[in-house]
Amino acid sequence: MEKKEAPPKWMEVLVPLVSVASALLIAGFFLALQGIPPLELYSKMLAGSFASYHGISYTIVKTIPLLLCGAGLVLAFKANIWNIGAEGQLLMGAVAATWVALYAMPSAPSYLVIPAMFAFGFIAGALWGLVPGYLKSKLAVNEIITTLMMNYIAIKLVEYLIYGPWRGEEEWGFPITDKFPEAAWLPRIPGTSVHIPTLILALLSAALVYLLLYKTKVGYEARVYGSNPEAARYAGISSEKVILLVMAISGGLAGLAGVGEVAGIHRRLRYPWSISCGYGFAAIIVAFLARLNPLAAIISAIFLGGLFVGGDAVQMAFGLPVGVVNMFNGLMLLCLVSGEFALKYRVRVK
Repeated sequence: MEKKEAPPKWMEVLVPLVSVASALLIAGFFLALQGIPPLELYSKMLAGSFASYHGISYTIVKTIPLLLCGAGLVLAFKANIWNIGAEGQLLMGAVAATWVALYAMPSAPSYLVIPAMFAFGFIAGALWGLVPGYLKSKLAVNEIITTLMMNYIAIKLVEYLIYGPWRGEEEWGFPITDKFPEAAWLPRIPGTSVHIPTLILALLSAALVYLLLYKTKVGYEARVYGSNPEAARYAGISSEKVILLVMAISGGLAGLAGVGEVAGIHRRLRYPWSISCGYGFAAIIVAFLARLNPLAAIISAIFLGGLFVGGDAVQMAFGLPVGVVNMFNGLMLLCLVSGEFALKYRVRVK
């Protein structure tokens, strides 16, 4: 297995497109085996996501957490730090926002409680990311394992809270918290569920991560460490500093996504899979589809958001199980990884 020379730019753009097309072709083959016409299904997916005002607004709702988590993962992956814990970091942001809204500042006006929710949500996600970051930097513990396992700790923590001390007194015993005070509700675009503050933060996060990576010393150090850790150490770049900073920012952005979900959509804390339908994992595809470019992540997040919404549409139209969307996501990630391998390496038989 040999590494190729640097591929031309046009090929770097072409490979993700071919990967997505390959995933759709493979999925279409399995759909056809089940007697479902692939072209009809794909057209309904496209129509459900982008052919109506409701579809577009719902796609934007899905895009917001995907972009926040995806921008953070772009930063982490660019530094060759494999944060697979955005799902748990999102949930911790949701927990922090719930604590602020219901317990810390239940009577505060919106101009105080909303910034506080976002601040504490970012801090909670950042701290959740710093735990595996610290273990990696100090003890060389594999961050893939720790970030992945911490997702399940976050899930169980949310379940403990909604079944235990935070169970709503006015919710007839259901495992959800009481509704947030109206001052803690995020403003929406009228007639939609698009929460405006989080949408602005998501777009800003993509731009700020780009500036951080390519216009600051910290970003340069992260890119050098990601491309060659030994060269980075020889140049005097602190691996501990890079790992902790990258994991904190990546986790913090996912935490902001959690704030948006509980304060902008549900307006309460509820079962983990209701807060996030796998946004933290799907954001991995967002980052790879964007080829670790935070600005391109805006486009890939919209595409994945449309896939989520279109998946809901075809489930109802064709009576398909929810696993169909997971199949699309899994095939897309496999094809993207395969395309990345083909772009950078070739196999030579000796």
